[in-house]
Amino acid sequence: MTEAERERLAMLAEEAGEIVQIVGKILRHGYESYHPDDPLKVTNRQHLTNELQDIDGVVYGMVYNGDLKINDFGLENAIATWQRKLKWTHHQEMNYD
Repeated sequence: MTEAERERLAMLAEEAGEIVQIVGKILRHGYESYHPDDPLKVTNRQHLTNELQDIDGVVYGMVYNGDLKINDFGLENAIATWQRKLKWTHHQEMNYD
């Protein structure tokens, strides 16, 4: 493993951790809550969006550099993955059949 590959994995882990953190805040306080000291009142929903964009960028970098295969990503695979996940949910109604 190269230092560049190791660094990209560290970036991925960091972004995944930040997503876990904001999801915890949303579960505790809600999507529209924001830190009381934030003058911009950035909501938890926006923080989640930002973190998902960040991890998307890291994934792009990993695909671009050959760590991941580009064919494993895209809307078709995302829909198939969602369909597979639906089998284990109790409250999801969205279905692409």
